[in-house]
Amino acid sequence: MIQRAPVAGLEVHFANIASDALVGDLLKTTRSSQIFTVFGQPDVRVEKRKDGTYVVELRGVDIYDPLTGEVHSTRGEDVAAWFLDTDYDGKTFHICQAFFPGDSKAWEKLQRELKAQIDPEAFEQMQGTTSFPFEPGEHQRIAVKVIDFRGNEVVRVMTLETGGLAYGS
Repeated sequence: MIQRAPVAGLEVHFANIASDALVGDLLKTTRSSQIFTVFGQPDVRVEKRKDGTYVVELRGVDIYDPLTGEVHSTRGEDVAAWFLDTDYDGKTFHICQAFFPGDSKAWEKLQRELKAQIDPEAFEQMQGTTSFPFEPGEHQRIAVKVIDFRGNEVVRVMTLETGGLAYGS
């Protein structure tokens, strides 16, 4: 809500609470523990095509490091991985499309992990910053998850009707 109607004199930062916080007493607490990470959302562009399908372009992501006070800007071409849920239900992120633009060895790592041989041409298509065309889903909402090389993970949820932020995201 604050993004849609900013309040003068009020500065807001989004905060991600690490899932480690859910384990309660099992979590080791040290001075270097970072339960909260403040970050910027992925910069994405959603394009509706003439045939009614959509395409998402990842432009980049800025991530704030609370330990140093610096913002690390990363171009879309330089992120480790990004994933697209083409029909986000607001609860569960379901990977419909996966891309590895900044890691030329990602496909080899994935093949090794899956113990499978995967077509190198398929991976070439998955090294980009533009999604494959997709039909709008039942929820008319997408989610884009970006993982940078420092292991930071950020998600942006957008409605397809307006290309804007969905309420509550």
